[in-house]
Amino acid sequence: MAKQDPLIIGRVVGDVIDPFNPCVKMSVIFNNKQVYNGHELFPSSVTSKPRVQVHDGDLKSFFTLIQMFQDLVILILENICTGTTDATFGKEIVSYELPRPNIGIHRFVFILFKQKGRGTVSPPCSRDGFCTKKFAEVNKLGPPVAAVYFNCQRETAARRR
Repeated sequence: MAKQDPLIIGRVVGDVIDPFNPCVKMSVIFNNKQVYNGHELFPSSVTSKPRVQVHDGDLKSFFTLIQMFQDLVILILENICTGTTDATFGKEIVSYELPRPNIGIHRFVFILFKQKGRGTVSPPCSRDGFCTKKFAEVNKLGPPVAAVYFNCQRETAARRR
């Protein structure tokens, strides 16, 4: 990963995940708005589960997607296939929880892992106190293969001009 990588600048690498080599392309879309690293989405834009597409990888591969905020899990999907265009093609093992930022800017991170096989991921015991690294170790996921993040704040929050 280069020092100019938005995942490093946005402190996703370091705060949330260890350095990794992205080897799969992933798109995350909320209500026809694609998620780009560091861009801002309003809570009204993320009211429903995201659509996820894995662009690379062989057709026999399965992936697990984790969406999180700090140490809170927002969504976990397993068994996502290459070319999948909707999160409903994956199995939801932690149901989607609508982000509700109160004060300040919040960073929401999507992390994609390649699974060892279909149906090999167990849900965490709790949504809060979640540790990505420990979850990956317990489920034998290895390092991430892709990640993207967005920022979100209350729609009535003061904006810089």
